[in-house]
Amino acid sequence: MEYRTEHDSMGEMKVPLDAYWGAQTERSHENFIIGTEKMPEEVIRAFSILKKAAALTNHSLGRLSDKKCELISKVCDEIYEGKLQEHFPLVVWQTGSGTQSNMNVNEVIANRGNELAGEKLLHPNDDVNMSQSSNDTFPTAMHIAAVTELRERLLPAIKELAATLERLEEENQGVIKCGRTHLQDATPIAFSQEISGWRYMLINNMEQIELSLGSLSKLALGGTAVGTGLNCPPGFAEGVAERISELTGHGFVSDENKFHALTSKDALCFSHGALKALAANLMKIANDVRWLASGPRLGLSEISIPANEPGSSIMPGKVNPTQCEAVTMVAVQVMGNDASIGFAASQGNFELNVFMPVIIYDYLQSVRLLSDCIRSFNKNCVSGIKADRDKMKANLHNSLMLVTCLNPYIGYENAAKVAKKAYAEGVSLRDACLGLGLMSAEEFDQAFRPEEMV
Repeated sequence: MEYRTEHDSMGEMKVPLDAYWGAQTERSHENFIIGTEKMPEEVIRAFSILKKAAALTNHSLGRLSDKKCELISKVCDEIYEGKLQEHFPLVVWQTGSGTQSNMNVNEVIANRGNELAGEKLLHPNDDVNMSQSSNDTFPTAMHIAAVTELRERLLPAIKELAATLERLEEENQGVIKCGRTHLQDATPIAFSQEISGWRYMLINNMEQIELSLGSLSKLALGGTAVGTGLNCPPGFAEGVAERISELTGHGFVSDENKFHALTSKDALCFSHGALKALAANLMKIANDVRWLASGPRLGLSEISIPANEPGSSIMPGKVNPTQCEAVTMVAVQVMGNDASIGFAASQGNFELNVFMPVIIYDYLQSVRLLSDCIRSFNKNCVSGIKADRDKMKANLHNSLMLVTCLNPYIGYENAAKVAKKAYAEGVSLRDACLGLGLMSAEEFDQAFRPEEMV
C-alpha cells in the first residue's frame, strides 16, 4: 500500500494514499483496534448535515468565504449520499466524546474539498470545525440521527403494522373465541377485540415515541467545549438549528441550556425507554401469535400463519413460527441496549458525558432492528394470519369458563360446582348444571349464550 504524510498538532503520520482522512483519524484508526463495530452510517450522515449547516451559518455571519462554504457544502452532499462512506473507518470504541469521529469528518471534508478545489484551501479545524467543538457537534449529530431514523424509518414501519392489524380486525368481526389469562381458559372474547389490543399497543408506542421527539429536537451546537459557547459567534446556534431543520425537513431548535445539552443524555435515555416499551409490546404480540398458531394438531391451532421455510433438518414437514422468533430476539436485544444506554447516560461527569459513541450505537441499533423486524413480521407473518373459525368455535364451546355467565342466576359457588363436576366427569356444563339440579334445561339454554358474553 502506498502512503502519504499528513500532520496534526502532535506531529506527522503516514496515511493511506487514497484515503481522504488525515493524521488525527489515522491515530485513532491505529490506537483503537477494538471490535468490529464501526461508527454508524446514520451518525456520519448526520454529521454531513451538521457541517453543511455550520458552513452556511458561518458564511451568513461573514466568517467563511463563498468558496470555502461552497466546497464544504459540496463534500457534505457527497457524504450524505453515501459516496465517501469508506473514508470513515473508526470504531465505536474510541474516545467517549466522539472527538475522533468529528475530526474524521472534518479531515475528509477538508481533503476532499481541497482535491475539488485543486489547492489546499480548507483546514479541518479552522474552516470545517469553525465555531464548533467535538463536545457540541457529537451530541448534535446524535440527536439529528435519532430524530431522522425515528421519523423516517421506525414510525412508518409501526404504522404499516398497525394498518395490517386494523384490516384483520375488520375481517374477523363477529368471530368469538375463548379468552385466556394465566395461560388458562377464561371468558369469551371476539378475535377482533384481541387484535385491537395488539393494535392499540402500537398506537400507544407511537405516541410515546412522538413525545420523546420534543427533547431530541434540542441541539447542543453552540455550546462548544464546556457549554459556554467559547469561540462561537452570536446567532450561530440559532442559525445552524434553522438550517439543520431546512436540510432535514424536521424541526430542530437550539437547546436553551448548553451545559445540560453537553453533559446530560437524558433525551436519548428517555426516548430509548419508549423503544423498550415498543420491544416489550412486540414481544407480547409475537408470543400471542405463536401460541395461537401452535400445533398444528396438538396445540391451540386457532390461527394459521404463513409457512415461509422448512422448520427442521430432521422432521419432514415441520414449520416453525420463525418471524415471531426473530421479533422476540430483537426485543431482547433492545432491552439489553436500554440497560447499557441507562448506565452510559448516568456517567455525565462535570461538563461532558464521555459515553456518547456507545449510547448512539446502541440507540440506532435498536431503531434499525425494530424497524426491520416490524416490516419483516408484518410482511411475512401478520399479513397472512387466518383465523380457524371452526377450531375457535369448538374451543369456545368446550371451555369451562363459560360457566361465568351463570353467576347472576345460581351464584359464584354453585357455578364453581358446575365447572368442577363438568371437568371431573368429562361432561358438558349443561349436563353438569342439570345434574346438580341448579337450573332447568330451559333456564340454562336461555342464560347460556357464549356469543353474547363479549
